[in-house]
Amino acid sequence: MNSHNPTDQELVAHTLRDRHAYRAVVERYTQRLEKYLRRLGADEELAKDILQESFIKAYINLNDYDASLSLSAWLYRIVHNETVSHFRKARIRPEPVRHEKDLALFDTIPDELDIVAEADAQSARAAVQAALDSLESKYRDVLVLRFFEEKSYDEISDILQIPPGTVATYINRGKAKLKSAIRHSKAIDKQ
Repeated sequence: MNSHNPTDQELVAHTLRDRHAYRAVVERYTQRLEKYLRRLGADEELAKDILQESFIKAYINLNDYDASLSLSAWLYRIVHNETVSHFRKARIRPEPVRHEKDLALFDTIPDELDIVAEADAQSARAAVQAALDSLESKYRDVLVLRFFEEKSYDEISDILQIPPGTVATYINRGKAKLKSAIRHSKAIDKQ
């Protein structure tokens, strides 16, 4: 196995021979998947719990992994399914936790001009997040995967187990609904 930067398929093959090698898979994907979970509305503790369950399920089912597919999409699908399952069981969708860097806004701003620009950017991020939170999950999920996680249509199709044409439709409809929600939010703010 290439010790500097092994491919996902090499990591999987090595893990199937030596269970301790799975640590490299976990290390490679933890940060990305945790960010994805936070965008889906899981708080820090819940994200860690879901991620741990997801990695356990992935390890248990590693023999079923199809090496011709993207390991990334396979892991995202497991995490997505675990998240949906958790929210369904809890019958709630928690408010997304705002990032610590957003809470420390005024600690890092050097002058008054930057304060105005950063406050405007913060306001815009909050408006987009609120609009995203208001969308049906089928639209929110594809938009988060496409624009925040930078997944291709095929990867989104694999993760959500829906046809690529449906992915494209949901993205187009989701963008329109997101724009509408942001406009509606701005109209309310002006009143």
